[in-house]
Amino acid sequence: MKFSLNWLKVYLTTEADAATIAATLNAIGHEVEGIDDPAERFAGFRIAEVLTAAPHPDADKLQVLTVDTGEGEPLQVVCGAPNARAGMKGVLGLPGAVVPANGMELRKSAIRGVESNGMMCSVRELELGEEHDGIIELPGDAPVGTDFAIYRGTSPVFDVAITPNRPDCMGVYGIARDLAAAGLGTLKPPRIDAVEGRFPCPVAIRTEDPEGCPAFYGRVIRGVTNGASPEWLANALLSAGQRPISAIVDLTNFMMLSYGRPAHAYDLAKLTGTVVARRAVAGEQIEALNEKTYTLDETMTVIADEAGVHDIAGIMGGEHSSVTPETSDVLLEIAYFDPERIGVTGRKLGLASDARTRFERGVDPAFLDDGLALLSALILELCGGEASDVVRAGAPPKEPRIVTFDPGLTRRLGGVEVAEDEQRRILEALDFRVDEAWQVTCPPRRHDIEGPADLVEEVVRIHGLDKVESVALPRAEGVAKPTATPLQLMERKLRRAAAARGLDEAITWSFISEREADLVGGGPWVLDNPISEEMKVMRPSLLPGLLSAARRNLARGASSLRLFEIGRRYLADGEHPSLAFVLVGDEAERGWKTGKPRTFDAYDAKALVLDLLAAAGAPVGNLMVMGEAGEVYHPGQSATLRLGPKNRIASFGAVHPALLKAFDIDVPVMAGGIHLDAIPVKKGAPSFARAAYAPPALQAIGRDFAFLVPADLAAADLVRVVKGADKKAVVDARVFDVFAGQGVPEGRKSVALEVTLQPGEKSFTDVEIKAISDKVVAAAAKQGAELRG
Repeated sequence: MKFSLNWLKVYLTTEADAATIAATLNAIGHEVEGIDDPAERFAGFRIAEVLTAAPHPDADKLQVLTVDTGEGEPLQVVCGAPNARAGMKGVLGLPGAVVPANGMELRKSAIRGVESNGMMCSVRELELGEEHDGIIELPGDAPVGTDFAIYRGTSPVFDVAITPNRPDCMGVYGIARDLAAAGLGTLKPPRIDAVEGRFPCPVAIRTEDPEGCPAFYGRVIRGVTNGASPEWLANALLSAGQRPISAIVDLTNFMMLSYGRPAHAYDLAKLTGTVVARRAVAGEQIEALNEKTYTLDETMTVIADEAGVHDIAGIMGGEHSSVTPETSDVLLEIAYFDPERIGVTGRKLGLASDARTRFERGVDPAFLDDGLALLSALILELCGGEASDVVRAGAPPKEPRIVTFDPGLTRRLGGVEVAEDEQRRILEALDFRVDEAWQVTCPPRRHDIEGPADLVEEVVRIHGLDKVESVALPRAEGVAKPTATPLQLMERKLRRAAAARGLDEAITWSFISEREADLVGGGPWVLDNPISEEMKVMRPSLLPGLLSAARRNLARGASSLRLFEIGRRYLADGEHPSLAFVLVGDEAERGWKTGKPRTFDAYDAKALVLDLLAAAGAPVGNLMVMGEAGEVYHPGQSATLRLGPKNRIASFGAVHPALLKAFDIDVPVMAGGIHLDAIPVKKGAPSFARAAYAPPALQAIGRDFAFLVPADLAAADLVRVVKGADKKAVVDARVFDVFAGQGVPEGRKSVALEVTLQPGEKSFTDVEIKAISDKVVAAAAKQGAELRG
């Protein structure tokens, strides 16, 4: 939230400078993200008087001006503004000044052969408004030679980050209240006088949605003149980053930014019949003030009349009933809307606004009548007219919360000693009522106060967060014991292993849209109050996030992607730690030796899964390759790795084309996933010292076996049984050839294995090698394999 020092001083009597105010705001929990001093932005801009104006000799639309800057000889300036003329006073940017609107540094230059010593500036170029048809024209008594910043009376602008739990400080008055409580000045409460109605309100209002809109107040002001805002109002809005539009619109924005209370004004001539707060009808549409059309549903609260919808309640008004310079009669609306409903509606529509920010965090429900009176008085003062009686529908929830407080909690919870009298003063300065028994009545606007601990926070932050002593946590003597869990250690190993194999780590959101969740089987955990509709379901799989990341990278020209993520999947029985990866595009670039680039295939995914499982300490040699991996994978191009039929540890394969199409990916993608909680934990205490490497004393020998096996037998199953034929002698087995075709019976295939035999204390004899070979053949026979002749 942005506001100027001058605006703050409307509500706070203080002699503190901008730096002191910023330091105090930080100390009481309001982070100051920056201070912008317009005087610095306007350095080098000076009030100048145009002495002469003559046509440019070589350009029809340019003039050559002679301007008096109050120092030395007049300067020559080339200007293209149609309103430039002799005798007028404006703002001259001297060489070296930087134009705020575009960051351009002014220099002495020649324009169409004529020297120009700076630039006469427009309102837009100095970011003082949107007007740019001509240069700024100052009053005749403007002092020539004065710095424009001094003449304009610029004020430093604070940019403060308000935390979501403090909607009461979403207005300048709330900031002033906190600063006054911290002892930085005296709060100046606004004078609120009831505005007497001169005639009955000609518009009936009601609320048909008491849950979404418990209270709806309004009144008509007729005979207004909706011109430009006065300078003080325009400057206030500009300091907050708002663009002045017209007096009535600007006053509603001023009310919101001053008191955190959004309000709205309708052109009465554009309304028909009763104005009502109700639920939208599914399919209703409204063109909002941002010139976009939104389709509504029955969960959304709207303000409508007999002709249709005029306002997305609490978020944004409609273009049709908006106030214009020609408006003469207005209906003012000030209401209380349910914060949760506002948040859900805004997320569904993807529509953000200053009003939504305040309503969904919770505005002051007790500030309806006073807010309407303040706004009415300002409009009558600036725009004239006369006001009707106030009409009211419903009532806001104003029942105060009462908290029993023990001042001793401040020491026990906050770690700081604050005298009871000072605690009482702080709470009362923040508008809490404290009786003798320390029963604290909270103001209705403080939705964040739920119990005594929240009151401790209020006392401590106003007393000064910097006064809380830093105390180190107790630590036992000696060497600290390891604190990482076996799962955390495994995840660290896997991160290093994946990175070593050329994969880049991705960190994606733990929430995905319902559509993405449905694509991977649906998510059982759906948030009632999500950040947005695109982040509504706790992910049942890491694959959607990785596919979205792959799509973004492909759209930016990437030809090869290797992404992995370690995170949690959220299933019906709880959260599950997992690793997932995707391989996209080319496995290797094309070259003069390799020719065309080779794309990733399912075997690359399988090899990577096995490597990562080995790094995680899984018993890779005992894994079984079983079946297809599921609907997210391509039929016939995927499988699972299991320890027994039921313990599924990993899956791998090509992603299903339909899933790729849903994510707008038009190239093949290989993927794999490891269920980290399914990997068996090694028994016994962990060893932090690696055993000394002891190579075998004797050289290993190799023997090749070629088997005829059933065509549907997985080669991995054959390798597994061969390794188990003699666990002491057979140390490895690998497939080096698979063949089916001529010479191989139908329904069979030939699988050739290289088996490595490792002798122990003495070399194998021929008899021993023959015995081991017989064991290998016998073990293979159990899988339906027979040795080829």
